[in-house]
Amino acid sequence: MLYRINELNRALMNPLIGWSGAAAQLLTSKDNWIAHFPGVQRLAAGYELFHRLGKEYEKPAFAIQAVEAHGRHTPIAEQVALARPFCNLVRFKRFVDDIETLHELKNDPAVLVVAPLSGHHATLLRDTVRALLKDHKVYITDWIDARMVPLREGAFTLDDYVAYIQAFIRHIGAERLHVISVCQPTVPVLAAISLMASNGESTPLTMTMMGGPIDTRRSPTKVNDLATTQPLSWFENNVIHEVPGSYPGVGRKVYPGFLQHAGFVAMNPSRHFQSHWDFYEDLRRGDLEDAEAHRKFYDEYNAVLDMPAEYYLDTIRTVFQQHLLPRGQWDVAGQRVQPQDIRTTALLTIEGELDDISGLGQTEAAHALCTGIPAAKRQHLMARGAGHYGIFSGRRWREKIYPVVRDFIRRHDDAPARAKVTPLRRKA
Repeated sequence: MLYRINELNRALMNPLIGWSGAAAQLLTSKDNWIAHFPGVQRLAAGYELFHRLGKEYEKPAFAIQAVEAHGRHTPIAEQVALARPFCNLVRFKRFVDDIETLHELKNDPAVLVVAPLSGHHATLLRDTVRALLKDHKVYITDWIDARMVPLREGAFTLDDYVAYIQAFIRHIGAERLHVISVCQPTVPVLAAISLMASNGESTPLTMTMMGGPIDTRRSPTKVNDLATTQPLSWFENNVIHEVPGSYPGVGRKVYPGFLQHAGFVAMNPSRHFQSHWDFYEDLRRGDLEDAEAHRKFYDEYNAVLDMPAEYYLDTIRTVFQQHLLPRGQWDVAGQRVQPQDIRTTALLTIEGELDDISGLGQTEAAHALCTGIPAAKRQHLMARGAGHYGIFSGRRWREKIYPVVRDFIRRHDDAPARAKVTPLRRKA
């Protein structure tokens, strides 16, 4: 019912919200003589703020057109390497017309970035992908909004998530693959690789885990507290709703994106209020650069997706309430998850000093579980001054954290052991 009420409210408000956006553009147009009257900038700023507070935000594009790779300007094309009902495996294909550079690009390690299925789209990791593309062949899990998945595709559980990760690893090829999981997927990624190791399959060369809830009993945060102070039935009765008839996934039970967004804002309402007020003031003063930075951030932050109810409830129970992974009691599809069986995959864990979503020690806990990995193949980084988003996006990620990730991957990559192909230019 709540989902339908939200849709009805959105439908009723859309004309006014659209009009406000049009009015803001009209009043700020350089060709409009009214724009030069006193007080018009203030009026236009109010219209745009109202428009942005009320409009629906679509999934942003990755919009990575090119990067500098091996000293060359390298165009990028997005390709769906493998399509599944709830997720697409997207590859960022690099193109270059220089033979020597092409050889170097092909010789780069392959990286699978496992994006979180926790409210925001995979485009939140745009900065992560852009940095990695300089030195790696990059794939990412692009999760699909559950309201867009028809009911005939069936349910999607945490076990299914693990199976998806395994399918993507096998599709790319584990022999020279490096997996990076950001936040929520650290748990299912560790499970996926553990099960592959237990079954005698090849596992990725490295796994990098960033700001994830491996053991939420360590340094619990507000997010952890909410999950543990309410019974599972509370979440099922209060945040799970059916997709209404205006979407392909009509009838599917989900944790709606608009509720998740309300939760994000509620974690720090004063910061968001101040940010929107500053945006209004920037528009009023004509500070277009800061105003545009606000637009870019909230275009991403406000774009949310619905999560499948089964997966969400499984995660609350398994990860946050019963702590099955660190307690050694998690079974996936009837098989016990045993991280100690991982022996050939190197492990890097990364935490932010100021992370208020995954507290200090929660990700580092993976080392205590992966006892089969030699000490020489394990490394931990605590990024000083970095919050949750700072460990995978922004200046600290690019200047402090990414170099560590890049060097760790190179150190454990098997490139020297492979037969090298001589570039045609050098042969000539």
